Amino acid sequence: MSTTMRAISQDTLGGPEVLKEVELPRPEPGPSEVLVRVHAAGLNPTDWKHRAHKLFLGPPPFVLGWDVSGVVEETGTGVTLFKPGDEVFGMLPYPHGVGSHAEYVTGPARAFARKPSQLDHVQAAAVPLAALTAWQALVDTARVQPGQRVLVHAAAGGVGHMAVQIAKARGAHVIGTASEGKHEFLRAIGADELVDYREADFADVVRDVDVVLDTIAGDTRTRSLRTLRPGGLLVSILPYGKDELDAEAQRLGVRAELLLVEADHAGMNAIADLVEQGALRPRVEATFTMPEIRKAHEAGETGRTTGKLVLVVRDDV
Repeated sequence: MSTTMRAISQDTLGGPEVLKEVELPRPEPGPSEVLVRVHAAGLNPTDWKHRAHKLFLGPPPFVLGWDVSGVVEETGTGVTLFKPGDEVFGMLPYPHGVGSHAEYVTGPARAFARKPSQLDHVQAAAVPLAALTAWQALVDTARVQPGQRVLVHAAAGGVGHMAVQIAKARGAHVIGTASEGKHEFLRAIGADELVDYREADFADVVRDVDVVLDTIAGDTRTRSLRTLRPGGLLVSILPYGKDELDAEAQRLGVRAELLLVEADHAGMNAIADLVEQGALRPRVEATFTMPEIRKAHEAGETGRTTGKLVLVVRDDV
């Protein structure tokens, strides 16, 4: 095995032009870690945000990417869950476990689960971060129950389309916001009601919601509190502005939580089970090769993606 690997790195913060393909040392798995040969890696809004701004990571250089689907190459001391040759998918610990936009990556064994046989590596790479975010918001935090009304903002996006399917699998009545051109897709994956945000103000037409999943923040988040029934819960995946949000929620007699996704072995297994049952299917809008990484970021930053974008690392996936 080569001691080096191809990776996408950057030396400075900035636009897509700062991204470049480089040769780096191949990492070695430490205790409780696995070395994964990356076949495909998901792209998420957090990638372009970290590329352009100083957020959770230290200063560049760094390799972005948290989603990964691939094959276990080596196992570190103490790993019992996987053996070399196992196909796995998962999310590297967010935010500091970053680095999947490369030919190899190491991570805690329990950040991964066995890749569902129904998904190829490209499809599997689209799942982890978005599905874990939706799972941790709707299941772990909101504990969505059958018959509850759930409002999902940006329902056709990466997190949104996973959330629609997870809420539906929990027996919820799902309401989504999206432009009219995405309604057919959302109905096909289980949405019960849809609001075209270009034609109507969701805060005027949606009422008595038990749970709101906010993926937008800003004024959308604040106005979403008005759609909740007394005691209802808003979960935002954009963890800032807590004091202002809490004050408005308290005034309206509802609740609000801010969530930052975590690596989660149990959650990944639950998501894999939903895939196996046919209840969860990722939508991959486009794929990009490593030399096309700048183009991938440009596409993501338009904010118009239905489902997910995926970086194909190996040509034979």
